[in-house]
Amino acid sequence: MIGFVGAGNMASAIARGLGEPIYATDSGSGRAAALVAELGGQVMASNADLFRHAETIFLGHRPDQLEAIADGIDATGKTVISMLGPTTVAQLRSAYPGATVVRTMPNTPVEIRRGVVAVAEGGEPALGLLSRLGKVVVLPEHQMDLATATAGVMPAYIAVLAEAAIDAAVCHGLDLEHATAMFLETMAGTAELLIKRDGDTLAVRREVGTPGESTVRGVAALERNNVRTAFMDAYHDVLARLAQPYPGGR
Repeated sequence: MIGFVGAGNMASAIARGLGEPIYATDSGSGRAAALVAELGGQVMASNADLFRHAETIFLGHRPDQLEAIADGIDATGKTVISMLGPTTVAQLRSAYPGATVVRTMPNTPVEIRRGVVAVAEGGEPALGLLSRLGKVVVLPEHQMDLATATAGVMPAYIAVLAEAAIDAAVCHGLDLEHATAMFLETMAGTAELLIKRDGDTLAVRREVGTPGESTVRGVAALERNNVRTAFMDAYHDVLARLAQPYPGGR
C-alpha cells in the first residue's frame, strides 16, 4: 500500500484519485482515520511505522516540517513523493538520503483523475503512478513555482470565475439552479473544445463572436475591467509568496 504523511486536502485528493487502501498519519486532526475509513487501509501509529510498511510515500505535511518529520526515519530504497510547494529536490535528498525523491505540484482535480501533476525532472520513476491522476507534465526544477501559479492554484481561480458568472446571471433574473448548470456545463464543454483545438483560444472565440454583436461586446467589457491584468497580478503574488521563507524555513 501507498503511504501518506498528512491527510489534508491535497493528500486526500490524491488518495481518492488512486482509489486504493492506504497507510496514513496526521498530526492529530483525525483526517487520516476518516480517509482510511473511506478508502481502507490503516492509520499508522507513527511516521516511522508508515515508512517501514510503505514502499511509496507521499509527503503532505507543511514544508517547514520536512526536517522534523524526516528525523530518525530510514527511507533507503523507498520512493518519496513531495507535494511540499517550493521544497527543492536537494532539500528532499538531504532529508531522505538513500530514497528516490520526486518533487511534484498536483492540483485538486486529481481526485477525479482529471488533474495536472507537474513533476520536476528526475522524478521519472513515479510517472506511471502519477499518470493515473491525470495529465503529467515534466518540467525543469526551476519552473516548478510556475507550475504552482499555472495549475496548482488554478482550481480556486476557476471557482471564483464560476461564482462571479453565476452571480451575474442570477442578478439579471436567471434562477440559481439553471445559472449554475448552464455555466458549469459550458465551462466543461469549452475546456474539451479547447483541448480539441490544441489550445487555440482565438479560434474558439471567433467561432462564438460576430463583429459588433453580443459576444464581442461582452469580451470587450471583460477587457475593460482588466481580466488579463488580474491574472498577471495573481501570478506575481503567487510567485512572490513562493519566494518567501516559510515559518521555520523555506
